[in-house]
Amino acid sequence: MNISILGCGWLGFPLAKYLMDEGYLVRGSSTKKDKLDMLGNHGIIPYKIELMPEYKGENDFLNSEILVINFPPPRNRNDIETYLKAQIDSLMKKLSHSPVHRVLFVSSTSVYPPLNREVYESDAQHPARDAGKALLLAEQILKENPQFETTIIRFGGLIGYGRNPARFLAGRKNLRNGDAPVNLIHRDDCVAIISRIIEKDKWGEVYNACTDAHPTRREFYTEAAKNAGLSLPDFNDSSELSFKLVNSDKLKSDLNYRFHYPDPMQCI
Repeated sequence: MNISILGCGWLGFPLAKYLMDEGYLVRGSSTKKDKLDMLGNHGIIPYKIELMPEYKGENDFLNSEILVINFPPPRNRNDIETYLKAQIDSLMKKLSHSPVHRVLFVSSTSVYPPLNREVYESDAQHPARDAGKALLLAEQILKENPQFETTIIRFGGLIGYGRNPARFLAGRKNLRNGDAPVNLIHRDDCVAIISRIIEKDKWGEVYNACTDAHPTRREFYTEAAKNAGLSLPDFNDSSELSFKLVNSDKLKSDLNYRFHYPDPMQCI
């Protein structure tokens, strides 16, 4: 089976290597020459693909049965929602002339608003942040296309392999939501979950993917700062609590999956 991975960065590159080791023919994309060279050196067929203002790149990148879409909304842009929709729209035009019949879209738990309770896959509506709004729109566009079946995987905050969570809050003062639960996932689990979806042919689904344990922001980021030798974060307990606790039971049941890192405290 052929698999194309659109976006071979921090997550996409190890995913490509893993799938290749499993016997798949893997095409991988990047916009940077040094990353293209790295892909080729590891036996991944490299392609330079850009989506703005329109699809630019070799058409045979999409000559696969499965496409993994793995690029996040931009962090510094006034209208993230319009930007991501334009990227997805330009990709859809090319997909309509390709043999792709399965799509896996890497989304995020930012599609959930802070409902101050446990949230499930059906709770994605009215995201609080622009990135969540953009991702939810992209999910809808992909799911509504009848040409292919789309599975959505909503990952929590990504940790592991150089993504040291200590640096996010170390030394900061008067932080809110110290008692809110964190929703995180290690990169090894991300790779394994995507591979399991492909292996078990689970298409047309939506899955949450976060660790089983949800320590508080105070517990997690304080311990992370301690272990990294950084200044401890300071939390203000007077503010009103605002949170979501992401439930991943559907993923664990459907995929018969056990997390490699069920507790994010193992990762710091």
